[in-house]
Amino acid sequence: MIGLLTLNAPAAVCEELSALGLPLWDALAAGTLHYLCWQNERLELVTLGEKGTVAVDFVGGAALHRRQFGGGRGQPVAKAVGIKGEYMPRVLDATAGLGRDAFVLASLGCAVTLVERSPVAVALLADGLRRAKADAATAPIIARMRLIFGDGHQQLAKLLAGELPTYLFNPPAQAPEFDVVFLDPMFPDPTKRAKSKKEMAAFQTVIGDDLDANDLLQPARALAKKRVIVKRPRIAPCMAGVKPDFVFGGESTRFDGYLPK
Repeated sequence: MIGLLTLNAPAAVCEELSALGLPLWDALAAGTLHYLCWQNERLELVTLGEKGTVAVDFVGGAALHRRQFGGGRGQPVAKAVGIKGEYMPRVLDATAGLGRDAFVLASLGCAVTLVERSPVAVALLADGLRRAKADAATAPIIARMRLIFGDGHQQLAKLLAGELPTYLFNPPAQAPEFDVVFLDPMFPDPTKRAKSKKEMAAFQTVIGDDLDANDLLQPARALAKKRVIVKRPRIAPCMAGVKPDFVFGGESTRFDGYLPK
């Protein structure tokens, strides 16, 4: 179990994490390996014994560098979702994680709804979104992003049934429709995890693998109006063993495209 060490944490943050089902701790219990805390004016995931921490930063760091020098519409993820000319697809990211691809797509002009079932990831995402909303450079991008706390399978089922999801951040004024469903599940891949930075490997360990990810493909194809995009390691098998209708390749990853069905 991951909890929040409440020392220095704002009351609003404590309330939000408690509402997500995360415990609040006055002190770390014996044997605790990972925990959330408030430091550097943000929420961070800490691993005892490691210097690096995990936080969502859409304003600076890697996100700023990618926004300025990442290649814009020439990036594989932009091509995969179908950005072209004035066309900006409405995207549902059903396995949002830390929201990196979602932010890239929003920075290019797409409206992106993020769905994430891990309360730890959602807590980090919500904190990162709020801080980016308060920054003049990223506020217009964040205005195109929405966040739902929930299981991707259940949220897809709700949307297919015409039900309105419950939003944690930036709810829309009307019922959403989606041109693209984007899937980037965490499949068991010890090789990939071993190559990750220590702090990100720790995050993947905390979040866990999406062992039921294959079940997302069919409802995603039923919901998407234009296409489903599945991000995969370059040499990984296809999702659910289903051959994609088209593929956008990359050096280490590929984007498998499926037409609605």
